[in-house]
Amino acid sequence: MSLPSKDMMAALAVTRFGLGARPGDIAAARRDPRGALIDQIDGRGADQPQDNPETAAQRFVAMRAYQELRREARDDGDPRTVAVQQANKAIRDKAAADFLARARLGASTASSFRERWALFWANHFTVSGAKELTAVMVGPFEQEVIRPYAFGRFEDMLVASTTHPAMLTYLDQAQSVGPGSLAGARNGRRGLNENLAREILELHTIGIEAGYSQADVTEFARALTGFSVGREDEDRAGQFVFRENIHEPGARTLLGKAYRPDQLGQGVAILKDLAAHPATARHVAFKIARHFVADDPPPALVARLEQSFLKSGGRLDRVARTLVEAPEAWEPAATKFKTPYEFLISSWRLIGAQPSAFERITVPLIGLGQRGFSPPSPKGWSDMAGEWCSPDGLIKRLQWSQAFAAVVADRLDPNQAAVAALGARLTAPTAQAVARAETRSEAFALLLMSPEFQRR
Repeated sequence: MSLPSKDMMAALAVTRFGLGARPGDIAAARRDPRGALIDQIDGRGADQPQDNPETAAQRFVAMRAYQELRREARDDGDPRTVAVQQANKAIRDKAAADFLARARLGASTASSFRERWALFWANHFTVSGAKELTAVMVGPFEQEVIRPYAFGRFEDMLVASTTHPAMLTYLDQAQSVGPGSLAGARNGRRGLNENLAREILELHTIGIEAGYSQADVTEFARALTGFSVGREDEDRAGQFVFRENIHEPGARTLLGKAYRPDQLGQGVAILKDLAAHPATARHVAFKIARHFVADDPPPALVARLEQSFLKSGGRLDRVARTLVEAPEAWEPAATKFKTPYEFLISSWRLIGAQPSAFERITVPLIGLGQRGFSPPSPKGWSDMAGEWCSPDGLIKRLQWSQAFAAVVADRLDPNQAAVAALGARLTAPTAQAVARAETRSEAFALLLMSPEFQRR
């Protein structure tokens, strides 16, 4: 399979593998487009949006303190005291700062392939701010689980995500009690929760196409009992703890393999086997190919990624390099439609700027249907064109583009910006439309709404 021209590859390196071109990015990538991407693969992990960020444990404790303060105020008949409102604002401001920092990193980084790779894994191991306690830990989850392991072993990221307080609270694992455990038998606390077990099998590892059974889900859920979060009055407050008294005793059988009754070790052993399962390699490979290249990815690319995953033992740096080196990934036709987040970030990159405040990014995202840190389900945000390329969605993008263009039109020449943003992907009709626009503001809006800019 032949590769496109170096000019086209430079444009694809920045706009498909990355988050869009800043002024000069495509020109810089032209010398060695593949090498520019490979240089961004870093075994130490992806970049952190903030220096010395608060931990998930700190956020957990702060949220519990706020919830207790709110309960006491409610019991006193005054649920909206100044103290409650101040505590609520303080903790939510920190969560907002997490998202703004992430958006500012995406808009400014010279290593936007590395950032896109991290965002892919954050969506793969989704935790959502839909729940109050989880909402303040989404930023720390990305900082503590996704970014450090982004180019490490898939097994390590899987174990880290499964034992993180954000995941344990989001999928209700901390409340799962084995019916035959000490707590379940003595106190009648019978409440096996299968959410985490099901999502690990369906979404994080082997995928629903692997053909696991409901019995496998239940057995896995039993093995995971005991995985919990330290309470605010415990030494490991807000951190992972294993509670023997709620763990379902006994051996387990999952996907035809028996696991001895080893308490914490039982659940971890299953996670490690799932990470190494051939179906996991296939499931992950397909998702990577679909995200980076096409909604219906080339089977040859999926096969390359699958083999790379299996042969390397789930080394994500090797898988990332395989993606970059695969000729199928460089097909010039742009079939991926940007999500709202990708669209906004690439628009800021176009003018070499960053969102200046949380409201600048979150308000338009809400309007476009992608509220920050709040995927609608454990499946995460869809990256399929059909989800975002609707008439209503396009009208809202046009409205935002017109407002954005009105503010930034005087910063850059729109004709030069079109070339810098799209390189060899810029078509003659779009270049002509931008050049013939009556005003600079109209020209920028046309550029932002062009098929080339909306797709990658």
